Amino acid sequence: MKMSSSPPILVIRAEPGASETAGRLNELGLTPIASPALGLSRTDAPVPDLSAFEGLIFTSANGVRFLVEACGPVSLPAWCVGPATASEALREGFSPVHQSSGDAHDLAHYIAHHWSEGRPRKLLHVANSAAKGIVKEALGAEGFEVTFAPLYEATHAAALSDPAKAVLASGEPVICLIHSAKGAEAFKALADGIDLSSVTFVAISEQAARPVRSVSGAAISIASHPDEPHLMDALQGVLAAR
Repeated sequence: MKMSSSPPILVIRAEPGASETAGRLNELGLTPIASPALGLSRTDAPVPDLSAFEGLIFTSANGVRFLVEACGPVSLPAWCVGPATASEALREGFSPVHQSSGDAHDLAHYIAHHWSEGRPRKLLHVANSAAKGIVKEALGAEGFEVTFAPLYEATHAAALSDPAKAVLASGEPVICLIHSAKGAEAFKALADGIDLSSVTFVAISEQAARPVRSVSGAAISIASHPDEPHLMDALQGVLAAR
């Protein structure tokens, strides 16, 4: 049963993540409105010869999906940024799958401190074309050689969905989940001209929330840890405080 007193929850992350998050919200008895602000597509970047690497770095589940779509099952170890990415790697048959807990900095630290002594330090980082070189820089300082493969890119959606535009235009309270800074930037651009002062943003991290810090009158809550379970905890905290 839906919680009639709870405001609708905008889910603006790209698919297939938007549908996954909306499903979790439905299970909590909430009312999700999916309106992906970003779309993902394959770039023309080639997949390097995987035999040259000792493992793969994934900073999102989308990196796993696009690599598998490009070259099929891969037998290399996967080093993943969090539980959602690790789950996707396991689902696609990677083995072993190593999981850090946190962001790109945490993943680089995790890899450097769990790498087998004497093993060649050559890794391939599969991510979107706009990804920052945090992992490569941090691991480079630890003696690793990291190759970056930008196999996909994120572009702004053409428009917000009609249900999203309707709830925003109503002036009634709305909660918007923020999974990334790029998604937040895209949402702001798509909502240009709409009064967002009645929106409460719940962001997965402070970095992800930065683009909406300039929204006049909007409330912002930050997850205590940058992953989906803690984002849901932050959302529940916002709802409990209403």
